[in-house]
Amino acid sequence: MRKLVAPLLILAAVAFSIAVWTRLPERMPLHWGLDGEVNGYGNRAQGAFLLPGLMLLIWVLMRFLPRIDPRRANYAKFADTYDLLLDSFVALFAVMHVALIGAALGWPVSMARVAPALIGLQFIIIGNALPRARPNWWFGIRTPWTLSNDRVWARTHRVGGYLLAGAGVVLLIAAALPAPWTFALGIGAALVAGFGSLVYSYFAWKQETSQ
Repeated sequence: MRKLVAPLLILAAVAFSIAVWTRLPERMPLHWGLDGEVNGYGNRAQGAFLLPGLMLLIWVLMRFLPRIDPRRANYAKFADTYDLLLDSFVALFAVMHVALIGAALGWPVSMARVAPALIGLQFIIIGNALPRARPNWWFGIRTPWTLSNDRVWARTHRVGGYLLAGAGVVLLIAAALPAPWTFALGIGAALVAGFGSLVYSYFAWKQETSQ
């Protein structure tokens, strides 16, 4: 059943767009600036089907890429986690799609709050999933050191999971702050998580190879 979640979300997003099609304006907001104001527009078709198309692309890619991974056998070891991540990515864009359509229809939607909160939640989900990921070439913290040593992979993904989940919590809190603070804290937290994982993978590799 879990493999049906993403396709059903995609179909629901398309159905929602079709249901409100006649009520959508010809010129729809598609992008918001740091101040929370709209700074990019598109036509009605773009607003209605751009994100569902992206959801479909994510689903197809994440189902196809493991098949050409030289270490594809490892995906079976964390299949439930991989499916959860796939569903969470599609769900993220599904909620964003509803928010975008709602903004076009005049709903009281603040994209400056919705977007960072959703990204923060996604960071937390990924952070909790990272320790369960097994070595592969498509998903995870792929550095020269994690890809060359399975123990380094495991150690780095455990630490990286904590860092990314922490960044997600920061983003959730930042979503309630003024827009410039939200952006600054979000970028800072993401950089700390990413760079911290990279640096740790090197030192873990040095430690493992020196034994």
